[in-house]
Amino acid sequence: MLFNSLLFLVFFVIVTITYYLLPHKIRWMWLLAASCYFYMYFKPVYILIILFTIVVDYCAGILIEKATGKTRKLYLILSLATNIGVLAFYKYFNFLAGNLNLLSGALHGPQLPLLDFILPIGLSFHTFQAMSYTIEVYRGNQPAERHFGLYALYVMFYPQMVAGPIERPQHILPQLHRINNFQSRNLVTGLFFMAMGLFKKVVIADRLGLYVDPVFTNAHNHSALELLVATYFFAFQIYCDFSGYSDIAIGTALVLGIELMQNFNFPYLAANVSDFWKRWHISLSTWFRDYLYIPLGGSRVNFQVTCINLLIVFMISGLWHGANWKYLVWGLIHGLLLIAYQLFNKYNIRIKGFTFLKWLITFNLVCLAWVFFRADTVTDACYILNKIFSGNSFTYSAGNLMSVHEIWYCSLVIIALLLGERHLRKAKDYSNTGKLLITGVLVLACYFLGIFNEAQFIYFQF
Repeated sequence: MLFNSLLFLVFFVIVTITYYLLPHKIRWMWLLAASCYFYMYFKPVYILIILFTIVVDYCAGILIEKATGKTRKLYLILSLATNIGVLAFYKYFNFLAGNLNLLSGALHGPQLPLLDFILPIGLSFHTFQAMSYTIEVYRGNQPAERHFGLYALYVMFYPQMVAGPIERPQHILPQLHRINNFQSRNLVTGLFFMAMGLFKKVVIADRLGLYVDPVFTNAHNHSALELLVATYFFAFQIYCDFSGYSDIAIGTALVLGIELMQNFNFPYLAANVSDFWKRWHISLSTWFRDYLYIPLGGSRVNFQVTCINLLIVFMISGLWHGANWKYLVWGLIHGLLLIAYQLFNKYNIRIKGFTFLKWLITFNLVCLAWVFFRADTVTDACYILNKIFSGNSFTYSAGNLMSVHEIWYCSLVIIALLLGERHLRKAKDYSNTGKLLITGVLVLACYFLGIFNEAQFIYFQF
């Protein structure tokens, strides 16, 4: 079920009204049932995968809390191995088998069979959220949850189970236990966030997609200028698509009295790559920081090991996004950029007095890395970048996709987003009347300017 569909609007209204009409002690049942329905709308049978990992992690949490010594670590390892095993099988089996088959074919060896199934939607997100639970119980930061239904709801809470934010148990589980009385301020603020997210998705992201998707799909048929425009447009398409989803998720949850973490903090205003990753997909970047980078030694070790840790984290982060070499390369690029940033700091190299220049360099480096993320293959990405930097064929002939006037319109919308989003976010602190007025304007803008083709959110595939 897509947030940008009429079906979701009906679903949201029914779930919310019923939630507040029910007594607190059975609200969790209603939310869990609604979350199951929400997920099963995509492919019903895959709910069995989630239920399997929920049972394993629920039991593991209790066993970890009761155990002592090395037994605690054993239960944690079994829980993590189960989650990673499920993720690896469904997301990476065909990728590994395909690459092994290429190697085996070159050596005239046997071929592994490829499995015919669709990747369970949101698998990477709810798997990481489940893993954070057992890790936090092991670390003593979260008591094991005895209420099976509430633990299942923690994993399956419908606003964020498909594409995040990836929450921590100590933030969400206490909120699921408490009594959430209806508050008009939560309703109005939640609707404001939902409208803002929908605006980003249907007015900006999906309109940019009308140009970006055909150009990247047929890169060899487009000029360097058209590829360059598509590169910059994709940077804002993926930002508005993903941050738009996060805004809708945050707003939907807030209407129910649940506060989710902020997932984006104006990432394209970052002055360096390190700052970018403190602003982009915050729930994932902090997950990797707390559960992988710091356990590896983080920056507490010598410089060479720190660089290796950064490469490991970002290559795994790349593969987290998809079982494809292009994502690995994208992660590797960001790892190398962060190492370069560390070198600048190590040798005290500063670009003083040039804040705009630092922003411009960072933004363009991020956009160029996005080419590997969006292109169909690494080869296509290299072709696109080579054509852009060759300086040839800077002509525009893609009028069948988007006219020059529409290009300028999209560019102005992007500029308005960069300049105005920070001020728009402050509207959450306005009075209910002020927020309702802004929400109404956003909804009208969506109605008159939006692209309602129910395009899937980009991060659903991860």
